[in-house]
Amino acid sequence: MIKKIDHIAIVVENIDEEIKKYQEILGLSFSGTEVVADQKVKTALFDIGDLHIELLEPLGDDSPVSNFLTKRGGGIHHIAYEVDDIHEQLKILRADQVSILSEKPTRGRNDSLVVFLHPKAFSNVLIELVEKLK
Repeated sequence: MIKKIDHIAIVVENIDEEIKKYQEILGLSFSGTEVVADQKVKTALFDIGDLHIELLEPLGDDSPVSNFLTKRGGGIHHIAYEVDDIHEQLKILRADQVSILSEKPTRGRNDSLVVFLHPKAFSNVLIELVEKLK
């Protein structure tokens, strides 16, 4: 079951420059950076109540977000929903024949499990499901 929106992810070219903007201009509370090896990105997280803004910078040309950055020059990449049990949610989605971008969840930020749903399944919006393990 989906609990809430966890974060909105934005692809950026230079995460350090964007961190300054989000802190100094928007005044958002900065929670820190993390490299997510499975996704080949560096992330920066900002808190807005129960919601987070996650900046994503690709760590190389083979990063899943590198192509997005090349084609679009950055911008909103996906919306992430927190779920109680990602494996149970995947069973439900498969039963409904929703296209899932990976066979099984991978490691995400803060030791979470994540999986992405194909954008064509939801009006061209890339959706990430997140199960927090901590």
